[in-house]
Amino acid sequence: MAERKVRVRFAPSPTGALHIGGVRTALYNYLFARQHGGDLIFRIEDTDSNRFVPGAEEYILESFKWLGIEFDEGVSFGGEYGPYRQSERREIYKKYVGGLLKSGKAYIAFDTPDELNAKREEVSNFQYDASTRMQMRNSLSLSPKEVDGLLAEGKQYVVRFKIEPNEDIHVNDLIRGEVVINSSILDDKVLYKSADELPTYHLANIVDDHLMEISHVIRGEEWLPSAPLHVLLYRAFGWEDSMPAFAHLPLLLKPEGNGKLSKRDGDRLGFPVFPLEWHDPKTGEVSSGYREAGYLPEAVINFLALLGWNPGNDQEIMSMDELIKLFSLAHCSKSGAKFDYKKGIWFNHEYIMMKPDEEIAKLFLPILGEHGVEAPFDKVVTVVGMMKNRVSFVYELWDACSFFFIAPTEYDEKTVKKRWKEDSASCMAELMEVLEDISDFSIENQEKVVMDWIAAKGYHTGNIMNAFRLALVGEGKGPHMFDISWVLGKEETLARVKRAIDVLK
Repeated sequence: MAERKVRVRFAPSPTGALHIGGVRTALYNYLFARQHGGDLIFRIEDTDSNRFVPGAEEYILESFKWLGIEFDEGVSFGGEYGPYRQSERREIYKKYVGGLLKSGKAYIAFDTPDELNAKREEVSNFQYDASTRMQMRNSLSLSPKEVDGLLAEGKQYVVRFKIEPNEDIHVNDLIRGEVVINSSILDDKVLYKSADELPTYHLANIVDDHLMEISHVIRGEEWLPSAPLHVLLYRAFGWEDSMPAFAHLPLLLKPEGNGKLSKRDGDRLGFPVFPLEWHDPKTGEVSSGYREAGYLPEAVINFLALLGWNPGNDQEIMSMDELIKLFSLAHCSKSGAKFDYKKGIWFNHEYIMMKPDEEIAKLFLPILGEHGVEAPFDKVVTVVGMMKNRVSFVYELWDACSFFFIAPTEYDEKTVKKRWKEDSASCMAELMEVLEDISDFSIENQEKVVMDWIAAKGYHTGNIMNAFRLALVGEGKGPHMFDISWVLGKEETLARVKRAIDVLK
């Protein structure tokens, strides 16, 4: 028998922003598909019409575009297995619901929400299953005539899956091994609701995975309890031979490790849990995103890849191509992964360091513009090359190196007290004369001439250099002094030294 083509899917619900855990699930699906020369399908699970949020679908697509996760088919990408939006597949699902009812694998239930609540109050830990279904109002407990009458009246109903009790269901999980669950702990799940003529997640998911020829279902650990039900549904339809392989990924945990990562953790500790900034159309609340917080997409991908998976060696920095080559479900962890957001910041710093100076300079230009600075691009590239090793985010470059573009208008008091001595003004005046006479203003030549002058005069090198730095920068920070004066040029360097003398005396 020919080996099945790898076809995996990411199927979010358009109910709000995409959680970073969902991004990781999509990433693992993408890596798995690419490694095996397979397809990644983008499906929208919008059967819960009450929870639909306008703009969510577009937000999800834009997130993946920014991150560089590419889909082969699906909503907005096209393909031969469409439609890929579940709300557009009503008639398909109805056919399969009908088949289950006809074969006796499912039944119609008319219980109202009030009746169900009353039963829950009457019976502790009530579960709609083989032991209770005959006490309820459904097509198993009512006569055919009563059922036909209720349907003729247009009474709302649901279709429930009829689960036979006390059967061990085996789920072979590619990460967790064999999971065995007894059917008696499962309830007769609702598969279809007449109110909106739409299936629930459980039915739609199985029908779509089968019809779209999905070979592997790689999803979050939270779906593991649904797996036995899905196995039973495949059996009920007679689709055992085409059942996909399951892989349930470990949970993303709070940074402290106690419980599932939530948006509140991000708000509390100051890190995003969404890929892009999200504006909630219902509440007006704005939530931060990795893109707007200054993260590079490659850094986010690398960081996420290692939350619950390892390459089997000590390598940490990996490009998308390397991740595709190394990824293996066998190296996924069974236990939850702590969301070490500080490691995410470290990755961002590393990627800033690896990127060409020109690329970081382009990202820095809009920030300069926000501060009213126009500078030649080659100067921006030079400054970035000197300073990018000091920052974790591109926006931090402004605080680190604004002095290259704007002369100080005031001088840090603590630095003045510590570094500007009684003779600093006269020494700086002398230094101005020395600099004035230098025709070759290169870093090396400046350093030689100035150091020779300091030695000849018997001055204290630290005192001269600290005062010089204060004059050019306005405080005691920055790279090597002659790097700064070289970038500023002779004219600007002299103007800044003169101003410091005038202001600080």
